[in-house]
Amino acid sequence: MKNKTKKENPMRKIRIEKIVLSVGGTGEELEKGFKLLQFLTGRKPAKMKSRKRIPALGVRPNLEVGAMVTIRKNPENFLKRMLVAVDNTLKEKQISENNFSFGLKEYIEIPGVEYQREIGIKGLDVTVVFKRTGRRTGIKKIGKGKIPGRQVISREEIIKFMEENFKTKFKSK
Repeated sequence: MKNKTKKENPMRKIRIEKIVLSVGGTGEELEKGFKLLQFLTGRKPAKMKSRKRIPALGVRPNLEVGAMVTIRKNPENFLKRMLVAVDNTLKEKQISENNFSFGLKEYIEIPGVEYQREIGIKGLDVTVVFKRTGRRTGIKKIGKGKIPGRQVISREEIIKFMEENFKTKFKSK
């Protein structure tokens, strides 16, 4: 008889799709955040505009309130640097389906990054998005297909992936 060893399904393999870095603020604070993202990634960030009016915060429609940049090529090395800044520890409540997020209070906590006078002390948010092979089927415009619920990456799967590949520790509160 043939030796039947169970192989892992390649369509179930989890990968990092992208890392999104973002900062918020208006006016001069936004410009500092824009320079920070440009300094960290070497790419030009996109500015986000508000859609609503919030008088208490002085926000009006079409006011630039944030900046973001997406890293798709080789996100693993960048993620390792960001995780070192938070001692390679995350909280379970920071994880949701298909992604997790965490914030850095100061960019100088990132190893190899020195203080920049024109930026000052500024923090940023990091969001890591996961995907499985075949996700594009539900996103594309022509020949769009349906994606089943089992394609969603659960919290437990993200925790397992991060512990195995990045040696990340998770706190329950």
